[in-house]
Amino acid sequence: MTTTQPLNPPSTDPTPIFEFFRGSYATDLLTASVAHFELFGRLAKGARTLAELQADLGIDERPAVVLTTALRAMKLLNRKGNGQFELTELAREHLVGGDPFDVGNYLGLAAAAPSVLNMVERLRTNRPAGLDSSGDGAAFIYRDGMKSAMEQSQLAEHFTIALSGRAKNVAPVLASQISLKGAATILDIGGGTGIYSIAFARANPDLQAIVLDRPEVLKIADRFVSEFEVGDRVELMSGDMFTSPLPPVDAILLSNILHDWDIPECRMLIGRCAQSLKPGGKIIIHDVLLNDELDGPLPIALYSAALFSLTEGRAYSANEYNLWLIEAGLIPEPPIPTLVHCHAIVAGR
Repeated sequence: MTTTQPLNPPSTDPTPIFEFFRGSYATDLLTASVAHFELFGRLAKGARTLAELQADLGIDERPAVVLTTALRAMKLLNRKGNGQFELTELAREHLVGGDPFDVGNYLGLAAAAPSVLNMVERLRTNRPAGLDSSGDGAAFIYRDGMKSAMEQSQLAEHFTIALSGRAKNVAPVLASQISLKGAATILDIGGGTGIYSIAFARANPDLQAIVLDRPEVLKIADRFVSEFEVGDRVELMSGDMFTSPLPPVDAILLSNILHDWDIPECRMLIGRCAQSLKPGGKIIIHDVLLNDELDGPLPIALYSAALFSLTEGRAYSANEYNLWLIEAGLIPEPPIPTLVHCHAIVAGR
């Protein structure tokens, strides 16, 4: 069944639903901090830098950033001017073992919960949840040499269709906020269902879009492109964003992509995109944003924990994205809010 209707923004904002859904990560991180890492007791003995805290807890930088960002957003940690982390009064009174008002044992009742144990494993290993008990692979990301659900038809379809629910809400808002006047082509990297390309094509009648993703994912994108009758203006390109040649285009969209990857991969991908831009072209990073101080907002800090658990990335701040864009020779503009906590950062030469 086809439709000639454009993608319209929702009449109500679904953001609270996503906040409720991701709220469980607060329980997992807090319980892990108290019952498995004794973080608050350690900091009660003295402030620690991030590197010192990593050494104390036996974890790498990425999990340490995810954990401290969430605890700062919960108002349980402060970061002093010298970069050291210290307890807030709330944490000092209620989360240090042996103190009169300590509630750590109460939180410890959840210490053996499967989700808490899974979070502890993720923090200690700095690896996303695997496809199977071997942990060899990842469920929601792909690159050459990695076992991934995105190479398996049924799993790729389930995950891609699931993500389309958010995309159908957010994509029309993004397409209405970002001007592509004068652009003839846009490359949608890791475009999944193609919903964002479809929204931009509907908003810009002269625009040609290219969706780059894995073959199994593009089968679902092909269905959406047909449903919205934009097959003549949306091309589906199979490839690997890290290794496949990128065509020269006027605009490149990275929507909810960079948060799947660690800093070296983000920098490399932005650099590859910058090299592929035609003169006057622009990169659009569309993603959630942490505060530049990495102390919240709490919903994004918890989403960062979810990303950390399922991918090789985390949520990043506008400052981090801007540094990588500038490094690639681009000039970023201020973030533009869209929907479900997302913002768009547009950067060109």
